[in-house]
Amino acid sequence: MKILYAIQGTGNGHISRAREIVPLLQQYGELDLLISGTEAEVSLSQPVKYRLHGFSFVFGTKGGVDKWATYKLMDLLRLWRDINHLPLKQYDLIINDFEPVSAWACRRQKLEAVSLSHQCSFISKKTPRPGSWNYAEWLFKYYSPTKHHIGFHFERYDDFIHTPVIRSGIRNTNPTNKGHYTVYLPAYDDKTLLKYLGRTHDVEWQIFSKRQKTPYREGNVHIFPVSNEGFNESMASCEGLLTGGGFEGPAEALYLKKKVLMIPMTGQYEQRCNAEAASRLGVPVVYAIDEQFVGKVNKWIADDKKVTVNFPDETAQIVDNMVKRYAKPGSISA
Repeated sequence: MKILYAIQGTGNGHISRAREIVPLLQQYGELDLLISGTEAEVSLSQPVKYRLHGFSFVFGTKGGVDKWATYKLMDLLRLWRDINHLPLKQYDLIINDFEPVSAWACRRQKLEAVSLSHQCSFISKKTPRPGSWNYAEWLFKYYSPTKHHIGFHFERYDDFIHTPVIRSGIRNTNPTNKGHYTVYLPAYDDKTLLKYLGRTHDVEWQIFSKRQKTPYREGNVHIFPVSNEGFNESMASCEGLLTGGGFEGPAEALYLKKKVLMIPMTGQYEQRCNAEAASRLGVPVVYAIDEQFVGKVNKWIADDKKVTVNFPDETAQIVDNMVKRYAKPGSISA
């Protein structure tokens, strides 16, 4: 059996989840990997057959998307060409993690694909939203459209939604508490974070920065370049995680029984949705880094309340059910 696994390369969460899923898929046949997008710091250890420009946004430095940089990064002609020239009919199963090129190529070639992603959980109206309908809902529906959906979220909001994929490296970790706080806020520049976190109570901060190539320290704040191993080690031994409105990072921190404080990106609807869902679990949410921010962080530091979650290890079973249900008939070896 030939399988294509197409992965979104904006942010680190998609590829981090793929690191867990790829070895499982390799048990069923020949696996080709496709990554589109340009904003991830982590990578896969397996070879990638297709590296495409895709359609990505660029993190800004003031809490949101850098719209001008995103516009300059766009190459719609290249996107259209990749969609029209991607060879997909050779595959018995096409799996999509919010990746637009392969999704639209499947549509043009009249092929079926299955979404295996956090974003496809928003196909369900039962998945939490922050208030009324938002124009960004069309992204959930049309950015990487597929016929079938297997979603992941903090809770099982619908029958096709599962709890998060927690990487085996995290599941096998014995968490400790060395008292520091881990930070991953890629939409803010280091100077902004240093300015405000340096004014908090007497605690140590370990910031993982998209922009820094060498580590350094100012007062109680340490800055490190993003690395999978370094971040995992810091999070496993921290008191709490200060992070954006992503999904995989907060989910793994909650699994490790760490305190979490979320700051969703400005104007990023999906992150607002994630923050709404997390807040219903009891995770505190802050919506801006401003003069009130230090007081809110100090309050979080002083609060010992931790959110209890149940994220069972079901990834292998989910993959097995997916392959048996959606692969072309006759393609699975007996």
